[in-house]
Amino acid sequence: MDLTTITNPSFIKELDKEQLQGLAADIRSFLIENLSVTGGHIGPNLGVVELTIALHRIFDSPTDKILWDVGHQSYVHKILTGRAGEFDTLRKYKGLSGFPKMSESIHDVWETGHSSTSLSAAMGMAVARDIKHEKSYVIPVIGDGALTGGMALEALNHIGHEKTNITVILNDNEMSIAPNVGALHSILGKLRTAGKYNNVKDELEFILRKIPAVGGRVATAAERVKDSLKYLVVNGVFFEELGFTYLGPIDGHDFTELERSLQYAKKMEGPVLLHVITKKGKGYSPAEMDKIGTWHGTGPYKIETGDFVKSPAKGPAWSALVSETVRKLARKDRRIVAITPAMPVGSKLESFAAEFPDRFFDVGIAEQHATTMAAGLAATGMKPFLAIYSTFLQRSYDQMLHDITRQKLNVFIGIDRAGLVGADGETHHGVFDIAFLRHMPNLVIMMPKDENEGQHMVKTAIEHNEGPIAMRFPRGNGYGVPMDEELHTIPIGTWEVLKKGEEATILTFGTTIPMAFAAAEQMKQQGKNVSIVNARFIKPLDTDLLDELFKQGKPIITIEEAVLAGGFGSAVLEYAEEVNHTSTIIERIGIPDEFIEHGNVDDLLMEIHMTPEHVAEVTMEAIKKAAERETV
Repeated sequence: MDLTTITNPSFIKELDKEQLQGLAADIRSFLIENLSVTGGHIGPNLGVVELTIALHRIFDSPTDKILWDVGHQSYVHKILTGRAGEFDTLRKYKGLSGFPKMSESIHDVWETGHSSTSLSAAMGMAVARDIKHEKSYVIPVIGDGALTGGMALEALNHIGHEKTNITVILNDNEMSIAPNVGALHSILGKLRTAGKYNNVKDELEFILRKIPAVGGRVATAAERVKDSLKYLVVNGVFFEELGFTYLGPIDGHDFTELERSLQYAKKMEGPVLLHVITKKGKGYSPAEMDKIGTWHGTGPYKIETGDFVKSPAKGPAWSALVSETVRKLARKDRRIVAITPAMPVGSKLESFAAEFPDRFFDVGIAEQHATTMAAGLAATGMKPFLAIYSTFLQRSYDQMLHDITRQKLNVFIGIDRAGLVGADGETHHGVFDIAFLRHMPNLVIMMPKDENEGQHMVKTAIEHNEGPIAMRFPRGNGYGVPMDEELHTIPIGTWEVLKKGEEATILTFGTTIPMAFAAAEQMKQQGKNVSIVNARFIKPLDTDLLDELFKQGKPIITIEEAVLAGGFGSAVLEYAEEVNHTSTIIERIGIPDEFIEHGNVDDLLMEIHMTPEHVAEVTMEAIKKAAERETV
């Protein structure tokens, strides 16, 4: 079937079983072929092909609301709702989003990039439906990994308490990004082995109710027996005690089972949880065999071999540099412990886990727990390293404020993927952390100019004993600079002058330092020479150097690959106000007050005018203004 001819999912209702299987095969071939070029989340989507088809066959989207908990599993949904023809633009600048997007389709009723939100959103939609006396179904699809998130458990508790009509689809593929961990995962494991219980229960009830006259009473009495049996045989009681009718587990690749179970769920009153077992990566051998999450989301790959197509890297991956430096230090310091919220592969902590299994903790999709656990470790004299993406650290704001910084605990927070990340877009850009961390007392925030300085910052963080310290580092690889053999600490709050000039000073750090140098070269060709400072400590500021710059009175330009509101540039302005300095021109360049979409980072930077040309233009204008002031 030519999938690009699909305009809406209604056609699925007319297909027979053989045609459904053909459609599923066509979708898998389409995904494998297209994602080999664009990259994307191939494993999760290959696993939900039959499930997505069945959902659109049984329910009527968008009247019925299908919510995808972690939106990277929505590619099949996008194909069935008329977007197959746009897949060559997937995750590209101005192209198809890798997540549900309301602006793309009326069938995308909930936007999400982070996990564990669908159940709460579904509850809101279901309550609105009931208040307005509408007739529709609300169907959140949540993975077994996302179900461990605290917010999901809070929502389950509320939905069950209110007895709200919601059909929860638990898509159980035994993995999130990495293999799942925790007691709830163990419960689901037991459920997978007990799939026949509900069939036996239903058949027994059907037979008992057929007995004339006494059938109802016998069935009622037998219900108590069945409930006792349930406690002995199935841990599905976990969900039923929360107020849900538990159905399953069923084979998520069997259309007959899926349709029968979904139709049954539609007829039931109150909340239903349908437990569906799927195979992540189904239909493509390299993805099926993946046990550690490598095929969760990928760049381009060779279909025949499964080899990834990668551009040559000059330096080490930032995540690997940080984790390996922590591992090196952990050999001499048994207080060092590493914690990750379900990202051991992305944070490159596999080697640490292998060498120090008793000092490594993957807590699952539980960022808040990971953060306060780190605080608890630090409170007893340990040296916890919390490896967490910038976008996920947002979920731990209260724990950072209340449990770590307030108590001035020695936690090292490695903020991975800081800055624009590209293809995953607005839900994943790490551009807010400076703004929501900078106002927290007792916290040090730093970002290195290159990987060599990065390893010294790791040493600095581990040796720091005056409270929490956070190190930001970007996605991707370093520059390939020479690496020092011996590690040393960097004095907290000190900046580094990288280039001296007379007309103005550019203050910047991390990924925007090359931008500053490129701008300086352009200005040099116009006869202007500017200083460039590596403002590697975002907090505390190097106030000694700032005082000196204020005395010189030359323009200051700040650059940050982070939001301007409450960011580094704001800190410089605040300090100028604090010391009553108003004469120096201070201009700020950074992320404007808007969400930045997905696409190539260079394209995104150009769109928001963060380019060497713009830096040079702003700086030259500031120099001109300063000169005009002097002549007045």
